[in-house]
Amino acid sequence: MTKYLFAAWLSIAPLLSMAQSSADVNALLVLLEQFEHVQGSFSQRQFGQDKILLTESSGEFRVLRPSYFAWEVLSPDQQLIIVGPEFIWHYDRDLETVTRRPVTDDAEMVPLKIFGGDAEKLQEKFHIVRQSEDVFVLTPLSEGVGFKQLTLYVDQAQLGGMKIEDNLDQFVDIKFTDLDADVELSSADFAFTPPPGTDLFYYDQ
Repeated sequence: MTKYLFAAWLSIAPLLSMAQSSADVNALLVLLEQFEHVQGSFSQRQFGQDKILLTESSGEFRVLRPSYFAWEVLSPDQQLIIVGPEFIWHYDRDLETVTRRPVTDDAEMVPLKIFGGDAEKLQEKFHIVRQSEDVFVLTPLSEGVGFKQLTLYVDQAQLGGMKIEDNLDQFVDIKFTDLDADVELSSADFAFTPPPGTDLFYYDQ
């Protein structure tokens, strides 16, 4: 599941009728506005239903709001996921395979893109609650977003990490470090060309 973390979660959200506090939403949006462009490092742990650790990984990421993000696993295996305005690319360096899928409205809201994404879409797609000064909980308001619940943790006005729970009550705990919101990024930093010799799998839908 680690390899397809951002593409494979499917869930149904149960809180369609809940009203959310505009103060909670506004507080989150103010926080996210700091991240027009950002890069950093991550460490990630996946737990099963019994809360037993299944896998660990680490790597780097970068975001250019609102249409681009890259998530690169460097250890223990090597995976690269890049999302642009049109396509989601997944490059498995170990297996030498490249998968390309079109970006859909729901695919745009994969977990990492939440803090680099469109403010209007966040309000349309999630019930947002500020659980405490440093914690925001986002629950999808429709099917297909890809997870049951996402919790954002704030550390000194910056994102410290997130916890993502799927519909099978498994969860992934992600910690962010070395955040750099001053870095200059452009669409060219998210360009991807499949390396020669890789097996290509392109999906139109």
